[in-house]
This record gives sequence, C-alpha cells and structure tokens, in this order.
Amino acid sequence: MLEKLSAFLDKLSSLPYWQIAILAVAVVGALTGGYFILRPAPRPAGEFQPAGAAEAADMGRLQDNELTVHVTGAVSHPGVVLLAEGDRVIDAIEAAGGPLTEADLEKLNLAQVVQDGQKIAVPLQGAAENPDAPGAEKTGKKVNLNTSSQRELEELPGIGPTLAERIIAYRERKGGFSSVDELKQVSGIGDKKLEEIRDLVEI
Repeated sequence: MLEKLSAFLDKLSSLPYWQIAILAVAVVGALTGGYFILRPAPRPAGEFQPAGAAEAADMGRLQDNELTVHVTGAVSHPGVVLLAEGDRVIDAIEAAGGPLTEADLEKLNLAQVVQDGQKIAVPLQGAAENPDAPGAEKTGKKVNLNTSSQRELEELPGIGPTLAERIIAYRERKGGFSSVDELKQVSGIGDKKLEEIRDLVEI
C-alpha cells in the first residue's frame, strides 16, 4: 500500500504545475458535489410551542366552566371556593371543609344549584333567621371568640372578612382563645382595634 502511494506521489511530482492545479480543482469539485448529494435532508421547521402550553390550554378550557362561590359561617374553612357548573349548595359547603357540628343545615336548601359569585352563609343552630339581624353591637349580646361564625365576627366594628377569617384560623390552630387579649396575636389586630371590640367579645 505504501509502495503504491509512493509511486503515485512520484508520478504526481513529475507533472507540470498547471496539470496539478487542474487535478486539484477536479478533486475539490468532486468532494463538494459528493457532500451536497450525500448530506441529510434538512428537517422542516416546526412551530415553537413552549413546554406545558397544551396543558395550559386544556386548563383554560376547564376554567371556563368553573364557578366562584363565597362560603361563610359555620364551616371549617370559610372563604372563596371553586366549583364546577351544576354543583349544589352541599358541594360548596364540602369544598369549604364541611359544616361545623353546631351548623344548622336545615335552614339551607342543600340541593340548590349554586351560581357564580353567590355567597352562602351557613348558620349556627339557634341563630336568627334573618341574615341581617342586629349583631352584638346593637343587641348587647357579646360575640364568643371560640364559637362565633365568620358572619358574627364580621359584625364587630372594624372586623371585615379578612380579619374574621384570621381569627377563625388562629383559634383552630391554637385550639381556641384563652383570653380576649390573645386577639393581639392575630395579624392585623393591634391595641387600638382590640380596645374597640374588647367589651363586645367574650371567651
């Protein structure tokens, strides 16, 4: 093999320069043509789609049928819940953690189909029928921090839905309030707000 290569190179060196140049151009042309003939076909350009885009589109279609409902009162986790179209009041209560043992479900139509934006107030046993009944500030009856519903807590001056939810969350986490002053442990209730409601609440 080496002898043949040596003989070829000796023969090549004896050729005139112009013949060597023509031979070199022919070799380069052959290699270039072979590359374009043998190279793999280019892949078609595809449309870029971020990862998870298909799943996000599916979620968007699902959310079109979702309902947002506000559940308050004698439930384990009062607040806003997401339901499917066609769900009923009982489904909303279960989505809010289920009713408390002292809840009076007989006052509600559990089979009623819920509507988007609806507010469902789960009453306590013995509570007034009228949801707009006067609260502690008007009747003189104190609000029990350990047993009152969110609606009853919201009737206290300066206590809105957010603070009422925090009070309920705190008592569930701590197992109840041991004193009225413990209200200051709830985020958003300082000395001034506590003094405003001190005479209206009890343990």
